[in-house]
Amino acid sequence: MSSKAAGFWRDRPTFVTGGSGLVGGWVVRRLLEHGAHVVCLVRDWVPQSVLLGTDLQSKVTLVRGDLTDEVLMERALGEYEIDTVLHLAAQTIVGIANRNPVSTFESNIRGTWTLLEACRRSPMVKQIVVASSDKAYGDQDTLPYAEDAPLQGRHPYDVSKSCADLLAQSYAHTFGLPVVVTRCGNFYGGGDLNWNRIVPGTIRAALQGEAPVIRSDGKSVRDYFYAEDGAHAYLLLAELLAMRPELAGESFNFSNELQMPVLDLVQKILSLMDCNVVPVIKNEAHNEIRHQYLSAEKARTMLGWKPLFTLEEGLKRTIEWYRTHLRA
Repeated sequence: MSSKAAGFWRDRPTFVTGGSGLVGGWVVRRLLEHGAHVVCLVRDWVPQSVLLGTDLQSKVTLVRGDLTDEVLMERALGEYEIDTVLHLAAQTIVGIANRNPVSTFESNIRGTWTLLEACRRSPMVKQIVVASSDKAYGDQDTLPYAEDAPLQGRHPYDVSKSCADLLAQSYAHTFGLPVVVTRCGNFYGGGDLNWNRIVPGTIRAALQGEAPVIRSDGKSVRDYFYAEDGAHAYLLLAELLAMRPELAGESFNFSNELQMPVLDLVQKILSLMDCNVVPVIKNEAHNEIRHQYLSAEKARTMLGWKPLFTLEEGLKRTIEWYRTHLRA
């Protein structure tokens, strides 16, 4: 922990949405290490999550409720005198979005405008980081995605992220709200309890001596980004926004800038685990973009950012987390 970061976050009232999610758990842990006063919005009680299933829970203030509750958002920001907002909450599963688009739109779009409007009405809020996604770009002919590419999601999850992203930019440019947007690839890391996602599903299957299941044909190319790197990027962006208010309204990609087919990722995980089972390829996935990866040049040049972990380092740390978690 740098003294600079510790000085910035010490006793800072910070509101985290999505704290019980994958990246949210790592964000909360890092904030607490830096001495922040953390207030977490929790809708569903997930006792196995990093936030609620560890000692982190006793070190934060929990606000129970829904992101779309306007009164609750204004009350939480006002009563806890929130200075910095890290908005990570979202419905993040593509398959669920395809089956239940309205609930995804409610969480990801309405939830975002509700929070941003509450921030606009809360004069003590000074920094807001909104987590968008590479899915906000939709399907593009030009790769890798750069931040000036149009946001053109077509399928329900992608559309929800495009809309939330544009809402954040709108509040920055129209109302002068101090908000910046992050766009990251597919997060992985310890604490992801959505077993139908490829990394935790593969690791759990390997630990149980079973064949991992790939829903797609295994050829889709994705940009995989380690959750601890994501947490570091979110906090860094909030710190820089406080020092450089001209960053408001900007969007930044964060990525290791690797193109990784799904099947290659699964085989890499199995290799790291010394497991020689053969994956089951179901080829059942629909309404998913075939090829995605991000350019992080803007973050490198404007923010001086670089990832803390390589893909292999992140996977090794993730595998070890699940070995410990599932053994316990």
